Amino acid sequence: MAFALRKRGPSNFERASDGSMTLVEHFRELRTRLFRASLAIVVGLIAGFALAQPAFNLLKQPYCRLPGMMVDGDCQQFLMLAPADGFILKLKLALWIGLIIGAPVWLYQLWAFIAPGLHRNERKWAYVFVAIAAPLFAAGAVLAYFVVDKGLAFLLEAGVTGTDSQLEVTRYISFVTTMILLFGVAFEFPLTLLMLNFTGVVSAKRLLSWWRVVVFVCFAFAAVATPDPGPFGMTLLALCLSLLYFIAVGVAFLNDKRRGRGKEIYAGIGDDEVSPLDVDREPVQAGRPVDQVSPIDAPEPIVAPKPIERRYDDVT
Repeated sequence: MAFALRKRGPSNFERASDGSMTLVEHFRELRTRLFRASLAIVVGLIAGFALAQPAFNLLKQPYCRLPGMMVDGDCQQFLMLAPADGFILKLKLALWIGLIIGAPVWLYQLWAFIAPGLHRNERKWAYVFVAIAAPLFAAGAVLAYFVVDKGLAFLLEAGVTGTDSQLEVTRYISFVTTMILLFGVAFEFPLTLLMLNFTGVVSAKRLLSWWRVVVFVCFAFAAVATPDPGPFGMTLLALCLSLLYFIAVGVAFLNDKRRGRGKEIYAGIGDDEVSPLDVDREPVQAGRPVDQVSPIDAPEPIVAPKPIERRYDDVT
């Protein structure tokens, strides 16, 4: 009975939040969470090793849909330059799948280590942004797969070898996975703008005033970062980023309206604008007369001190 009524101490989250956890305990907690995250990735890697072949079959569909690649109902095989290319490619796909499968665990471990240093409202907005980030990344990955499916034929037709050329497997899979990763990360761009607005760094009006620069940067980024040199992929990525920018600005306007931003006293005055001065002159009234000050009496004369030999008695 005494064991059941024993009071539990504060949890590690509470101790890390109030700052009572020592530096050594922080390192121990970091070690524990890194071990749990690594264990989740290893378990995901084992599962990904079993799912590598279905993932490869999905990624090679744009290649199989090219004209002349289907022979007797079967897709033409890729070109391999080394005997170990197939096994190394399977390990790479298993690692990607393992990171995705273990993402809930290792992301939670990362969040549990960072969250004690945040305020309650910051943790609340972090939950919202993470819930939005995952669908945005998935949407970017789907768009990248669509771009590869439609743009691969253009790349091969524009070359001198034609669409019936055989592709090297590792470079092809690297091309597809890079496109998926790039599009997924690029689709997180509006979250950065929303974070700046929700934290009060910039207003929606200021974000909208940058639209020309942002659109130009979107097209320049798509032209430089996209591994697809064709115009289809980079144009589609730039248009999607521009659309997401304007959607983020619209959400920022709703947030500013909810918080009442823009209605402050000095909201319409620029940072370098001089505030107007009130130049109305009011007449100054005469003050009350000052009473006459009575003279101050002369100080009393100071008594001269006694000689030093007469200041002490026989005892002192």
